[in-house]
Amino acid sequence: MDTKRYAVFGHPVKHSLSPFIHREFARQFGLSLSYEAIDATPEGFAAALDTFAAAGGVGANVTLPHKQAAYGLCARLSARAQRAGAVNTLTRIPEGWEGDNTDGAGLVRDLTERRRLDLRGRSVLLLGAGGAARGIVPALLDAGVLRLVVVNRTPVKADELCDRLGEPDRATSRYWEDMRELGDFELIVNATSAGRDGQALDLPLSLVNSLTTAVDLSYGEVAIPFLAWARAAGCRLAVDGLGMLVEQAALSFAHWHGKRPDTEPVYQALRERDVALATGD
Repeated sequence: MDTKRYAVFGHPVKHSLSPFIHREFARQFGLSLSYEAIDATPEGFAAALDTFAAAGGVGANVTLPHKQAAYGLCARLSARAQRAGAVNTLTRIPEGWEGDNTDGAGLVRDLTERRRLDLRGRSVLLLGAGGAARGIVPALLDAGVLRLVVVNRTPVKADELCDRLGEPDRATSRYWEDMRELGDFELIVNATSAGRDGQALDLPLSLVNSLTTAVDLSYGEVAIPFLAWARAAGCRLAVDGLGMLVEQAALSFAHWHGKRPDTEPVYQALRERDVALATGD
């Protein structure tokens, strides 16, 4: 039996949980696959992807900072990848790579099914406008959010993202300095790399109301500063990106293998591992 090759590309990527997740999914169906983490710099990403394909690679996930670069390397794009302008899932086809983006659908699935949140009619503040942010905004709009405000330290990127969405009545950009004038939100999503870069986010408490859920798209140590702010600010729920990670991976897996895995045991295994690490068990 030939073992098909898959990988996740990022920089850095050693911390990635994707190899564990996809191996656990494969075990549910008795599938044989190879899934590795490949560290590629932005300058070397395209060459690394070519090398992977030449060695028999048939599918790949893409994480920071390559999601927008992956978009530009695809011969074919799914509708949601086109809307996002970013790709996190690659599938080898005769013409080259086909790109999809499962991030947004994964986030919405985690929030609505695992957390039992109703996103319809809600106001959402999105911090950041890079590849991670681009991947989730179409799905949030499709889930029925009433208002989406995008704030980014480089304003032009937030403007470009909102222009791409083409829904000026629902999706708008604002300056970071205007944060205290924005009002409150039922959902605040951190899609910045602040935690990864060791930076603190200076956010006003006025963003929070009694229903606010705060979500960091990262997980592990890099999510701690934002989630600590969310708890101190009195958010009703503070959520890291682990559930989204597992759900978007399941969508990639289903696309590649035609089988939808059960995500809950994999999510619980990862969450228990986090607890064990935190307690030293």
